[in-house]
Amino acid sequence: MKRSFSFLVVLWLSTAAFSQQPPETRSVSKTAEIHSRMASAEASLRRNDQDGAAREFRAVLALDPENAEARADLGVMAFARGDLKSASADLALALRSRPSLTKVEALLGICQRRLGDGAAESHLRKAFAESQDPKLRLQVGMELVGLYYGQGNRDRALPVVGRLVEMDPDNPDVLYTAQRLYNELADDTLNKLALLAPNSARMQQTIAERLINSGDLPSAIVHYRKALEIDPRLPGVHYELAEAILESGGSNARAAAQQEIDQARKTEGDNAKLECLLASIAVEEGDLAQADDHYGKALKLNPSDPEAQLGRGRVLIMMDKPEEARHYLEQAVESDPLNLTAHYRLAGADKRLGLEEEAQKQTRLTEEIRRAKLNVQHLYQEMHKQARPGEAAIDEQP
Repeated sequence: MKRSFSFLVVLWLSTAAFSQQPPETRSVSKTAEIHSRMASAEASLRRNDQDGAAREFRAVLALDPENAEARADLGVMAFARGDLKSASADLALALRSRPSLTKVEALLGICQRRLGDGAAESHLRKAFAESQDPKLRLQVGMELVGLYYGQGNRDRALPVVGRLVEMDPDNPDVLYTAQRLYNELADDTLNKLALLAPNSARMQQTIAERLINSGDLPSAIVHYRKALEIDPRLPGVHYELAEAILESGGSNARAAAQQEIDQARKTEGDNAKLECLLASIAVEEGDLAQADDHYGKALKLNPSDPEAQLGRGRVLIMMDKPEEARHYLEQAVESDPLNLTAHYRLAGADKRLGLEEEAQKQTRLTEEIRRAKLNVQHLYQEMHKQARPGEAAIDEQP
């Protein structure tokens, strides 16, 4: 395995990292011998004959001690067989001869990091900033995050992780690293909040949000009210309290939620989320025209709000306007591709419009997403972590 890996990596460097050697004042015969030995080295690599390739590369260096390609290839071969000290020495010499070799700089940084060499950071940072190769940049970024994490320097690791998530948002290693750092940051900041301001409104809001996530709405409502007793103008809390009250139900829920919404609008102004809550109250009261008006206002305030898109689609279906509804439901699916209810309602709209093929497609997607979310719930249970209530449920109300 090591031989094959060495062959692939050397070709990666030789073909991608190097251009032709710059013109030099050397004899024609010397130049020809260098080319001949480099070709012989590459042939040896194709046969997985690393010893033969190494002899040829050293012969090239005897003729031209500043030959960056031969020096780098020796460094890569040493890296592949686990000889990090030799690899680091050869790669450093190659980079000194040709400082523009980003891939050599990247591999040198990786070697140095694994050797505990303090020079690793500068090489990794430079390679991460300059590399045009997505796979290499991803690997270098992960190494840089590992370096910072090992130093306990999370503040420097987090921006790099953010860029890695942007570069490859579906990469399991990147996602694992990101969630680990973000969870540690969340835990540390929560601990700091608890130590510095245990009786603050924000602490009460934090407790309420944790209770919401665990499904304990009554206790969450208590802590939201405590937060507002401490600071009646605390941004976001009136909305969160109104939402919790509506979800908890009860004979007086709509009136109590309305009071919180009115207060939120007084202190913070209007926004799409508040309009969506008002729309949901109107739906419960059977006033579809009012609900549609509120969802329309929400979309004016935030045209990409998936809750408003889905809500308006639902209301239009209830008003027997499936064609108009379909427009908003398609937007909701585009905004939130994993939203079960959006796919389910879009399937219903397609069915009512006679679009059987599209309806079947959305129904199939609904089931696939439901299974995936149920699997996530099982994984969370294995971790003894409560999944958000209703995460794998569909709102099948009309």
